[in-house]
Amino acid sequence: MKVTVSRKAHFNAAHRLYRKDWSHEKNEEIFGLCNNPNFHGHNYELIVSVTGEIDQETGYVIDMKILKDIIKFEVEDTFDHKNLNIEVPEFKELNPTAENIVVVIYNKLKPKLSSHLDLEVVLYETPRNFVKYSGE
Repeated sequence: MKVTVSRKAHFNAAHRLYRKDWSHEKNEEIFGLCNNPNFHGHNYELIVSVTGEIDQETGYVIDMKILKDIIKFEVEDTFDHKNLNIEVPEFKELNPTAENIVVVIYNKLKPKLSSHLDLEVVLYETPRNFVKYSGE
């Protein structure tokens, strides 16, 4: 029997959506206000869900304290109160769209989990705009 457990987290970060290889006009056309050269920020909300069999000894899919610590170290400590474009190495060359951020977060978390566990990450950029990634 598989069960999914989830943990919520959040971080605040600034970013700018633009491509260095595009003209100023094309960046403005595609990214609009999100292309502000002085950056802009979001209060990101995150839901990390882990699915797996219930361990017969512990009754857990995963110890939530362990999941909390992984999220804190891999995501919150890395992204919170940072300028994603400048301070987070994964975005030096990668446009920090919500889509790219959720994949980066997934790729940081997945190796920290037992291989038999499935992972899904949901990232809310705003209360109404969110993305989801589960490794496919």
